[in-house]
Parts: sequence; structure tokens; C-alpha cells
Amino acid sequence: MAAIESNTCGVSEIDLNDASDSESTSQHDDGQYLFDFTKDGDVDVWQEQSDTVRDVGMSKAIFVIHKNVGFRRAIFFALLNPQLNGAGFAGIRAIQTYNLTGYTKLQIKCRGQGQFNGFKVTLRHKGLNDEPNYSFEQYFQAPKDDFAIRNLKFSEFKAYYRGKRVTNNELLDLSQVSSIGIQMYGGVYQPVKQKGPATLEIDWIRAV
Repeated sequence: MAAIESNTCGVSEIDLNDASDSESTSQHDDGQYLFDFTKDGDVDVWQEQSDTVRDVGMSKAIFVIHKNVGFRRAIFFALLNPQLNGAGFAGIRAIQTYNLTGYTKLQIKCRGQGQFNGFKVTLRHKGLNDEPNYSFEQYFQAPKDDFAIRNLKFSEFKAYYRGKRVTNNELLDLSQVSSIGIQMYGGVYQPVKQKGPATLEIDWIRAV
């Protein structure tokens, strides 16, 4: 396995730093793999979740397997067309049940390409997978050039609604995680605004 690297990001207010019944989940000594795209992890369970309700804000995301004789991985392609204030997102999500009790962080082995490399992971719990329910989110900066592991502590996932931080005392229930998503964000409430094309290559996602 590659050496674990710390999480980094330039976004303010956020430190960018199972026994599951899901068929795509496997357990190893070094963690629980939710998706291992280097082996047999598939993208069929992932669906697009992008902002398509306005002329400006009609973004697009797709998730595909990329393989040749030397490697196999998944690639998240995003085309972000936000409003002037940064409102807009392009994303994907997998709605499945995970019991992540006892794990402390989510790890993603990935590499980003494009002008912007700011992404976020969105988690939902208890089957509350759609609005008006909020999601638990954490931002991260994808590594460029070489693949690296990004560490997202479960304790640092905070509640958000439509990109805005929600003030409440509820914590993410790791025993009932019911959706995991990845988004390229426009940055409506962030100092860094993003737009245009971007890609995120992913080898695997696991809990440790």
C-alpha cells in the first residue's frame, strides 16, 4: 500500500486536512474496503447527483471504470457550470447501507487532474438520503501528478444543507451510513470558486 498522507485544502472554516451487507464491501487487515476499483469494484451502484435545475448551474458528472493491461481504476469526470456566486455542483453517489462502527476515518486513494482539484465527500445516514434532510460533508484537495491517500476523519464531517453549514448538535451515525457521495463544488459559501472540467481518478475507498 502507498504511504498514508495527511489531508490538505485551502478552504476556510473546514480543516481540509462493518459488518456491512453491501456486496461491494470487503474487509482486510488494513481496513474495510467500501469500493476497490483496482479489483472488482464496479460503478453500477453509483448515480449522478448534479445541479441541473437552472440554465447556469447545469453541471454534469459521470463515473466510469478505466482499465488496460497495467491497471484498473474508476474515474469521476465533472463539468461544473456554476452561477456567478459559485452555486452549483457536479457529483455522484452510491446509496447502500454501511455499518462503520469502530472506524475513525475514510480514506480515498486518488489523483486529480484539471485546473481545480477541490472535491468533497458527502455522507448521509438513517436512510435520510434526499432533501430536505442535510448531509454530512468534508472537503479535500485531490493530489496532482501522483496518487496519494486522503484521510477524512469521521469526527470532522459536519452537517450542510445546499452547501451551507448547518448549526446543530447531531453527529453522523456511523452504524447507519446510507449514502456516500463525491462532488466537485462551486464554492458558493467558500473563498475559492471553481468551474469547468475536472477529473478524480480513484483506486479505492475504505474505512480504517
